[in-house]
Amino acid sequence: MEFIDYYKILELDKNATQEDIKKAYRRLARKHHPDLNPNDKEAHKKFQEINEANEVLSDPEKRKKYDQYGKDWQHAEHFEKAGRGTHAGNEAGNYGGFGGGRHSAEDEFGGQFSDFFESLFGHSGARSQAKFRGQDYHAELRLQLQEAYKTHQQVFTVNGKNIRITVPAGVENGQVIKLKGHGGTGINGGPAGDLYITFIIADHPVFRRSGNDLYATLKLPLYTAILGGEVAVDTFSGKIKLKVPPETQNGTKVRLKSKGFPVYKQEGQFGDLYIVWSIEIPTNLTPRQKELFTELSRL
Repeated sequence: MEFIDYYKILELDKNATQEDIKKAYRRLARKHHPDLNPNDKEAHKKFQEINEANEVLSDPEKRKKYDQYGKDWQHAEHFEKAGRGTHAGNEAGNYGGFGGGRHSAEDEFGGQFSDFFESLFGHSGARSQAKFRGQDYHAELRLQLQEAYKTHQQVFTVNGKNIRITVPAGVENGQVIKLKGHGGTGINGGPAGDLYITFIIADHPVFRRSGNDLYATLKLPLYTAILGGEVAVDTFSGKIKLKVPPETQNGTKVRLKSKGFPVYKQEGQFGDLYIVWSIEIPTNLTPRQKELFTELSRL
C-alpha cells in the first residue's frame, strides 16, 4: 500500500487554507463528476480520488492527523498509543482506527475509498457527498433593431429545452441578462445553475443607435432644400412629417425629441432621434433645366 498525497490530488501545497481546499475541490469535482462524464472510467476514478482527498483535508482533525502520520501510516497506531497512553487503542478505534482491515468505505457512487484511507481513518471516516450547484449555461439571442424597440416574447432552445422569455424594450447590443435556475441540474440535490443570455442586435440599414438615441442620414431633394417644404420620415413609432426651412444647408442636423429608442425598463421614456440632411443633387437634367440653372448661376 502506497502513501497518497492528497495535496497533490487537489493541486495544492501544504500551506493551503480551508478556503483554498474548498475551491479546489469544487473545481476539480465538477470537472470529473460522473454525472458530467458518463461512461468515462478514468474520470470516475479521478473523482473518487478528489473526493477522498477532500474528505481528509477539509476536516481539520483528519488533516492534522494526516499531516502528522500520513507518510508513516504503517506506524501511526504506535505513535498514537505512545501519545495517548494505555487507552489509546480504544480511543483510536472510536475515532475510526489505524491499521484497520482492507475493507474500503463506499462513496455515494458505489466507488471505494482507498486502503490507505481505511488504514488511517477506517470506514467511519467517510462522510456524505457534498452538494454542487449546477453548471451555468450561456446563450446568444439575436434580434433586429426594430425587435429591440418593443417589449415582446421570444422562444429559443438551450440544451434541447425550449425557453420562453420576455425581452424588455430598450435592450442593448451585448447586454447580458440572467435567468436564475435555468442552467444545469444541481448535483447531489444542489441548486440548479443559471442561464446567461447575451443579446446580439443587428445593424439597421437606416438608423444607428447610440445609447438611447437614434441617428439617421436622410436624402433631401435640392428643390426642397432651397425652397423649403415638408418631408415624410419613417420612424420606429410611425411616419412623421418634418418641415424643412428654405435654404437648408447640406449636413444640417435636426433633433426630434423623444423619437429615439426606449429607455430600458423605464416605461414611457425615450431617447432622441437626430436627422442629418444630405442634399440630393438632381441627375439626368433636361436641356431646359440646365438652362435655368445657368441663368441662376449668373444672377
